[in-house]
Parts: sequence; C-alpha cells; structure tokens
Amino acid sequence: MLLQEFESEVQITRKMLGRVPDDRFNWQPHPKSMTLQRLVTHVAEIPSWVKLALTTDELDFADPKNEPALVNNKQELMDFFERSVEAGRNALAKATEDDLRPNWTMRVGEKIVNVRTKGEVIRMSLSQIIHHRAQLGVYLRLLDIPIPGSYGPSADEMGS
Repeated sequence: MLLQEFESEVQITRKMLGRVPDDRFNWQPHPKSMTLQRLVTHVAEIPSWVKLALTTDELDFADPKNEPALVNNKQELMDFFERSVEAGRNALAKATEDDLRPNWTMRVGEKIVNVRTKGEVIRMSLSQIIHHRAQLGVYLRLLDIPIPGSYGPSADEMGS
C-alpha cells in the first residue's frame, strides 16, 4: 500500500515541479518564507527520505553532512527529483513489514525532535510531500503560473 501511495504522490509532484520557472528561483512571497529554490529542492528531496528511514536509525539536523542540497534550474530540479524518487522507490520495494517496525529518531544535536517507527516516518514523508507541494501551489499561483490538478482538475485546468 505504501508503494502505491508513493507512486501516486510522485506523479502529482512531478507535474507540479515541472511548472517551476527557471527565472524565479530566488523569489519568495514573504521574508519568513523559503525561497522558491529552497522549497522546490525540499519537495524534490523528500522521496529519498523513504530510503533514509529504512536504512538509518536517525537524522541529526545538526550534523553538517545533512545540509540540504540546492538546485539552480528546472533541469537540475527534475534530475534531483528523479534520483530521489528512484532511491525511495527502490528502498520501499524491498522493505518488509518487519523493516517498518523499528524506531527512527529525528534530532537536532542532543535535542530529540521525535521518535517514530520507520513505517510512521515513511507515512510522515508522504504527508510532507503533500504539505510542501501545496505550498508550492500557492507560490506558483502568486507568480501567476497555472497549476496542475492534484486529486482532480485545478481551476486552471477547468478554465475557471
């Protein structure tokens, strides 16, 4: 079931990322908001979190090796997304029910943010894709870029 949901969210996300304009990567709707570049990079990396959850026991955001990557144009974005998807898909396809049961920890140095089972972390990753993809939809709307539908047609696709 998780693999089927993963594949569905990948298809929707691919369409949304495909609308990102090369010339607006530094744009941000508010000083407290991420730039478009940071947001799309984050959306593109999330599918690889499935592999991270299944092959590690924790993520420490204080560790410098966990600095997020950044992409500089749509081609780099789409290539990064496809690599991330492949990593997540391959790990999930090999996973067993027993692989989903161990705990996985998210931390910032000594501060533990949460501890969840690996299965819960995968579900959270899918939720994060949806959440940040919705943010991206708002960014694109503010840039007057037609957005694709997610679970049905968008207003742009309906001609509204």
